[in-house]
Formats: sequence, C-alpha cells, structure tokens
Amino acid sequence: MKITAVILAAGQGTRMKSTLPKVLHPVCGVPMIEYVLRAAWEASSEVPVVVIGHGAEPVREFLGETARCVVQEPQLGTGHAVQQAESSLRGKTDLVLVVYSDMPLMRAESLKRLVETQKTNPGPFSLLTVKAEDPRGFGRVIRGPGGDVQAIVEEAAATEAQLAIHELNVGAYCFSAEWLWEALGKIKVSSKGEYYLTDTVALAVEAGLRVQALELEDLVETIGINTRVHLAEAEAAMRQRINRAHMLAGVTIVDPASTYIEAEVRIGRDTVIWPNTYLRGETVIGEDCVIGPNTIAEDTSVGNGCEILAAVMEGAVVEDNVGIGPFARLRKGAHLCQGVHMGNFGEIKDSTLGPGTKMGHFSYIGNAAIGAEVNIGAGTITCNYDGVHKNKTEIGEGVFLGSDTMLVAPVKLGARSRTGAGAVVTKDVEADTLVVGVPARAIKKLGLKVKE
Repeated sequence: MKITAVILAAGQGTRMKSTLPKVLHPVCGVPMIEYVLRAAWEASSEVPVVVIGHGAEPVREFLGETARCVVQEPQLGTGHAVQQAESSLRGKTDLVLVVYSDMPLMRAESLKRLVETQKTNPGPFSLLTVKAEDPRGFGRVIRGPGGDVQAIVEEAAATEAQLAIHELNVGAYCFSAEWLWEALGKIKVSSKGEYYLTDTVALAVEAGLRVQALELEDLVETIGINTRVHLAEAEAAMRQRINRAHMLAGVTIVDPASTYIEAEVRIGRDTVIWPNTYLRGETVIGEDCVIGPNTIAEDTSVGNGCEILAAVMEGAVVEDNVGIGPFARLRKGAHLCQGVHMGNFGEIKDSTLGPGTKMGHFSYIGNAAIGAEVNIGAGTITCNYDGVHKNKTEIGEGVFLGSDTMLVAPVKLGARSRTGAGAVVTKDVEADTLVVGVPARAIKKLGLKVKE
C-alpha cells in the first residue's frame, strides 16, 4: 500500500512578526518543518509533498530533494491547500497523511498509529484527537450517541455547550486518497472565503461513512507554533525530550533544566554534562567526558576522556584525553591532538597542537602547526597578521617557548629549540637552539656534550 504525506506549510505566520518564514524558525537548532518532515518520512512510503506559499522560495531551497513542493496561491484555507497536491498524487497513492508543518513535537510513532488505524477503518479517514483542559484555540470534536465523530467545530463558531467539550482536533489526518479528492471538490466556501479541511467530516457523516478518531496520550505532541511564545514552549518541550533521550542512553546530565542540547548533537555514554552547558549544531561528544559547567560547543568534535571547563568551542576538533579551561576559546579550525592540555584564558584559531602539547594560560595561537610535546609558556602570542595576510607559524616537536614569547609569522622553530622569556622571534630558529632577546638571537646550541 502506498502512503504519501502532505505537509501544509503555506501559511503566512503573521503572528511570528518575522521576515523568516514561520516553518524555518528553529526549535533546538533545527527548523520546525524538518521535524515534521522526518516524522512524515517514517510514517509513509513515498516522497512527501509540501504545500508552500508564503516565503515559498526559501522553504523550497531548504527542503531540496527531501520533498516535492507544490504552491498554494492564493491561500484559501486548509482544504484548498491539500487540493494543490491532487495533480501530483491522484492515482499514485492509496492513503494521504495530512499534517501541519508547525507541529514539530508530533512523533513519527503517533503518525504511524494513525496510518494503521485508517488501514483497518472502513470509513474514508481517521484523525488524531487529544483531551485537554486548555483548548489553545483547537476545534472541538463532536461525537454522536454511539461515540462516532459527527463534526469538528472551530472555536470561533462553537456554542457555549460545544466550548465545554475537552476533546480537541489535533490537525493530523489519514485519508483514503480517492475519497479525499472527490470530497475536496465538495467543500463549500466559508464566510471568510476559505475552504476548511475539517468540513470533510460533515461530508463523510452525510454519506453515512465512519470517521475514526485516535486519541493521543501525550499533550506535548500537539503544541503548535503561531507566536514566539509558542516557539519558546516548543523549544522547552523539545529540549526536555532531547535531554531525556540522552540520559536514557547513558549520559549524566546534572541539571537538565539548565542544559541546552540541540537536536543534532551526539553524546557518548558515561559522559557527564554540568549545568549551563550549550551543545549546538553538529557537535559530537565522546565517552567518559566531563563537559562544563559553563561550556559552549558548536559544530565541534570531542573525543573520549576529555575534561572541558568553562570553554567556548566553535568548529573545533578535540581528540582523546584532552583537558581544556577554564575560560578557554577554540575558534574555527582549532585542532587539539591526543593528550593536549590547554589552560585558562587561552585562544586557538586555525591551528593544530600536536600530541601531548601543553599550553598553559594567557596565550594566543593562530594559523600555526605545532608539533608533539611542545611547551607553550604563559603569554605566548603568534603574531600572525601583518595587516594584509594571515601568516603561518611552524613549531617542531619538543620545543620550549618561554613566557611572553612573540612569534612574528611567517616563522619556523626547529625541533627541541627554546626561547627565553620575552623573546620576539622574527627569524627561523634551527633545531636544538636557544634564542633570547628582542629581536631574538641564537646564543647556544642545546643538547651538545661538552668535550673533556
């Protein structure tokens, strides 16, 4: 059986007060429509169809090849929106799963249950409902004496008795495709000049056909987003869901309420996340790490056994058994190899620190390639920018840099060379050589045995 999802994403979202199309607003780092699209893919068998309208081009560009887009223009209601998919789907699918693009917390499992319900329903469609004390503007589900769905009444048109009903229409449906296309053509225009998909309930009942309702147990799944207030509610609920999943997978989150982990982040087991930690983008954290408190990582890879305290990391690579912080910053292109130690108030950009290298504190390393087992003294600076170009510094293995060393790039320091405190290195330094002064000059070779 072919099952195709139709995702409604054409609304203007005027209450968001934004130039960004509503469906592209992120929830825990991912545009809200992406969550709906992933759930729809899991619950269906064919490429989803997304009905776009307001902000059509940026939405189409974001979706790329993950969905087929059809445009609703003008935008004349939900029934009219689904009708735009008819030319693409008529005769090509058996069931049509209709969902809204602004409900990012809807689980794929719930949509799968809805599809399975319709497969056994002799009637033309099934829908999701939920019971709640706060209706949040949802339509009321009206049932007959036998418990069958008889109508859906929008809140604005409901009577006092109907407003007291606590069963609400979620806005997710699974239709028999051929019945749907015929029914859409029979919907009458409303007083607002729109065609409502919910009117299909009355059409089915008038024809003596059964509309099946499947009640959701988790009210959180029904959170829809129309304002920035709703966006914050969805963000909080999604963050709680994400944190719970990590904890169930073996990650310790000391205080979930003050820990912000975006949807694409991956964390290994036995890692401990302390409060005020923000893990964003495509960040990957290995096993047995201690992260935070007060740490930010964005699009950063961290290996196993690392301890990172009060650090900011952006586009960095951190290998196994690295210690960082407090108050350290890794900018894009920073690569710390295995066993590196980076102390407080240091900054690294577009540079590699070799295995076992120690960078104490108050240092800046930019556009540098640093070998293994190097000691970077306090206050060391790579003077990499000459006003026009970013120049490279190369430091061999086993080099010892004295405190307050200035490395004026481009410059190379050979293996096991040393600089005195306060040295300003403007020329290349040979291996096993000590340089001191301003500008630095060689005063002796190192490691040579004195003749007796």
